[in-house]
Amino acid sequence: MNGHQVPGCATLPGERLFAGLPQPCIPQPGIPMLATPVPAGFPSPAADFVEDRLSLDEHLIEHKEATFFVRVTGNSMTGFGIHDGDLLVVDRALHPADRSVVIAVVDGEFTVKQLCRIPTGVLLRANGNGHSDIFVGPDQELTVWGVVRWSIHSI
Repeated sequence: MNGHQVPGCATLPGERLFAGLPQPCIPQPGIPMLATPVPAGFPSPAADFVEDRLSLDEHLIEHKEATFFVRVTGNSMTGFGIHDGDLLVVDRALHPADRSVVIAVVDGEFTVKQLCRIPTGVLLRANGNGHSDIFVGPDQELTVWGVVRWSIHSI
């Protein structure tokens, strides 16, 4: 190493190629992650180092080729922790289990709801003040587009 390494960057092998100049920065994937968990209760002494880099892709995405991001509009799902403007991580490879939160297409219209299988059909359940559930009858077209795995929002 030539002493010019930038934190968070990898260097290329063969320092002599750069004749004493700083090596180009090759960003390492991921975001730095603290080595110790941060307690939500009583404070603990802070660690002065970063243990590793964290890639959100590795933690949020199980099926890379079948995963999409969808932006939410509206407040029908606030009871499930999904708010207007949230970014949803949707996995199209997963089979929608009963009570899964899904992206559904009802008669050509997209919606995010909880999928509830009931004896008379399918109920797409909302959970926000002033919003109704959607009963999908036999004369309607329903496609489950994907299963919501994560909701990302600012605090």
